[in-house]
Amino acid sequence: MIKVGIIGATGYAGAELVRLLLQRDDVEIVWYGSRSYVGENFSSIYRNMTHLVDTPCGDDDMSRLAEAADVIFTATPQGFCASQITEEILSKTRVIDLSADFRIQDVGVYEAWYQLKHASPRFIKEAVYGLCEVNREKVRHARLIANPGCYPTCSFLTLYPMVKEGLIDTDTIIIDAKSGTSGAGRSAKVPSLYCEVNESMKPYGVASHRHTPEIEEQLSRAAGKPVTISFTPHLVPMNRGILVTAYASMAKPLTVEEVAAIYDKYYAKEYFVRVMQPGMVPQTRWVEGSNFADIAFQIDARTNRIVMMGAIDNMVKGAAGQAIQNMNLMFGLPENTGLKQIPVFP
Repeated sequence: MIKVGIIGATGYAGAELVRLLLQRDDVEIVWYGSRSYVGENFSSIYRNMTHLVDTPCGDDDMSRLAEAADVIFTATPQGFCASQITEEILSKTRVIDLSADFRIQDVGVYEAWYQLKHASPRFIKEAVYGLCEVNREKVRHARLIANPGCYPTCSFLTLYPMVKEGLIDTDTIIIDAKSGTSGAGRSAKVPSLYCEVNESMKPYGVASHRHTPEIEEQLSRAAGKPVTISFTPHLVPMNRGILVTAYASMAKPLTVEEVAAIYDKYYAKEYFVRVMQPGMVPQTRWVEGSNFADIAFQIDARTNRIVMMGAIDNMVKGAAGQAIQNMNLMFGLPENTGLKQIPVFP
């Protein structure tokens, strides 16, 4: 039995962790941590948990939780995990952080983009970037996981094979991404109100979104050289889902069959990455509620560009599901344990 503690359990990503973990017989959630709802029953905050959770929320004391949990998930705002993590905590338990605190290896880049002073830079080099499809072996032995961001997960998986093989000009990469409103979190914000979002679409974080350096760092590792991208996210009026459309010039002419073979080389054995048949395009509806990433491409021979497309559920593969995927590897379990949910439709 894996004893799990969740700090930030009452946010969207934390609640999704609860939903997924409660379906398992090999996991016991021993802590529903929340700064805002201490003492309140978790099921009074999320009514879908009625008769399933009869436990009051605890606080966010990570040191105390380390005594009780085999693994701690921190589904918290940037800065929290870095401010709490210590060698003593990591000697007692494992930590999977869903914030950006340990995703970026250059502390100066993190501080510039997130406008935060990093509280524990000494742990940055130890933290493993928890994208299992790429860092599987490192994840197995990690004490501290930096769970990837939602946009970076979808963007990277969509582009990775072509970047890794050197088949696109990395100086020409443009990523156009769309996300549902759950990506903004559960806290009340005027731009996320129903009347502000409904019947409208808008770009945001243009040339300044905080996921940009994370995407660039991971693509640079794959390319073996610095990669700079143009990244523009958009808010769309739906609850869940991310759709990425990425454009790049091809380094040489390629056929559909050649590109399909490259994607199969990297993803044919990956349970959670579904490469679509040529001519098909991904849709967020076909991954909703699941840990799957649907990937597709289209060659534009007229412009010598390739259009690469990906779709994930931002709350599952983009957050909680991916975190559990990491947990499974850390505890020697099959990667898809507890994550075989079929996408919900309609």
